[in-house]
Amino acid sequence: MNSPTLRLLSRSYCHLCDDMLAALNELRGEPGLIRFDVDVIDVDADPALVAEYDELVPVLLDTEGQPLCHYFLDSAKVREYLNAFR
Repeated sequence: MNSPTLRLLSRSYCHLCDDMLAALNELRGEPGLIRFDVDVIDVDADPALVAEYDELVPVLLDTEGQPLCHYFLDSAKVREYLNAFR
């Protein structure tokens, strides 16, 4: 089975984006949690993403492109989502 890939909509000058990525990297090392990948996407590179998510960045999207959380990592929600892959 391939590891699920979560997408982090981010921007370069955003400390909350950096914080969410750091929290995701900590979560990736959590024992017993399914392995997952994170694809960091520059929201400002896509006008459609800016139109939809501009004020919500950072946004973490699941494998289907649905938002899991924004501004801060909701670790419990991400764990619950990832555990569904087992």
